[in-house]
Amino acid sequence: MGTGVTIASAAAGFGRDLEFDLARVRTLIEQARKAGADLLVLPDAALGGYLADLRNPDTDTLPPALEPDHELIGRVARAAAGMVVCVGYCELGDDGRRYNSAVCVSGDGVLGRHRKVHLPRGEEKAYAPGEGFSAFDTPAGRIGMLIDYDKTFPESARSLALDGAEVVACLSAWPTNISNRAPRMSDDRQSRLFDLYDRSRAAENQVVLASANQTGSLGGMRFLGQAKVVGPGGDILARTWAKAGLAVATLDVGAEIAAARRVLDHLSERRPHTYR
Repeated sequence: MGTGVTIASAAAGFGRDLEFDLARVRTLIEQARKAGADLLVLPDAALGGYLADLRNPDTDTLPPALEPDHELIGRVARAAAGMVVCVGYCELGDDGRRYNSAVCVSGDGVLGRHRKVHLPRGEEKAYAPGEGFSAFDTPAGRIGMLIDYDKTFPESARSLALDGAEVVACLSAWPTNISNRAPRMSDDRQSRLFDLYDRSRAAENQVVLASANQTGSLGGMRFLGQAKVVGPGGDILARTWAKAGLAVATLDVGAEIAAARRVLDHLSERRPHTYR
């Protein structure tokens, strides 16, 4: 990566109305462009919204399923123009199954894709799991994507880091605790875990992490927001807290990673033969 890459992570609400969602995506792209962003990470399910009930999804009210080459993705790419934009959607696979997916685009087209690998209990009723993690090159540097629950598992981000990702984009529709909701967001268990995973995945892999999340409510789900950009030492460089908005940070990604790995290089000092 070159000097001074500007990364923006979005906290925003989305629902079933695709044209409304596209208009909001365009608005966020323009806000990010005004902030000088080279990379914008949008939430999971920004095109079509997330599940209204995670524990028992109603198959009649699932998000609209879009083919990988759906014209809506092309419209996001055209709006992105010279910016790199990661956005989540419900994908209709060639096998006829639904996937919780993310696509990374610019005005040149699709740069990378990811299907959510780890499905929390209940989500398997609506989606099939993806089968792997891979990084890809973009004008904003080498990026890997995670969706929601993927970041709970250290192996997910580690796989991307080992594939050369310098920035890990985490797209989420992460809700408050469903079974035991706290009266204040700051006391919510899922709120604490969301931040903990963001910082841990960045620090343990010594990469930059851009975390986007939905805000507002859908059905019985109340989303956390808390978009942020985290440095390779686990330090939060910018954040939105619970409100909608953009977390924006400018940094020399390559130099920051090199500095973090100068004394202790976690990836090269691994001993895989000892791990069961």
